[in-house]
Amino acid sequence: MIREIIEKGDAVLNKRCHPVTRFDHKLSLLLSDMRQTLLESGGVGLAAPQVGILRRAVVVMNEQEEIYELVNPEIVETSGEQEGWEGCLSLPGRYGWVKRPMKVKVRAQNRKGEWFEVEEEGLTARCFCHEIDHLEGHLFDELCDVTYSAEELEKMEAAQQQEKEAAGSEE
Repeated sequence: MIREIIEKGDAVLNKRCHPVTRFDHKLSLLLSDMRQTLLESGGVGLAAPQVGILRRAVVVMNEQEEIYELVNPEIVETSGEQEGWEGCLSLPGRYGWVKRPMKVKVRAQNRKGEWFEVEEEGLTARCFCHEIDHLEGHLFDELCDVTYSAEELEKMEAAQQQEKEAAGSEE
């Protein structure tokens, strides 16, 4: 079932989520719904509070389009650094420049309660951090000075391209 994605302004997004303690049919249904909702949305990650459930569960799609289901996830190791544009399904059409680790190792449980670890880098590492932040009641816009619309981003990128071309013709 596709669930409604809650947007910024709803108090549920600012609350810390409770650990999952029951690995039952209800959890499996939530994770399956979150997976479907993520695929339908075109996003790369979704946390339970974004669909109104204050439980520590997220789904993240990696760059090979495989979906991780992470229950009670915790970041156990990070390395490196990356900066880049970030958006969020709960802040539709808004983007900000955010600094995150380049590589992230996460320890989590699957839908059966079995512990595992997964390590990713780049966009997927960024997504792990972003979604786990949701479980603590934080949104990405807390990590950047300003957010931009897609139209504002396009204008900025076009201006940068013009500057590069102008600099190239001066040589």
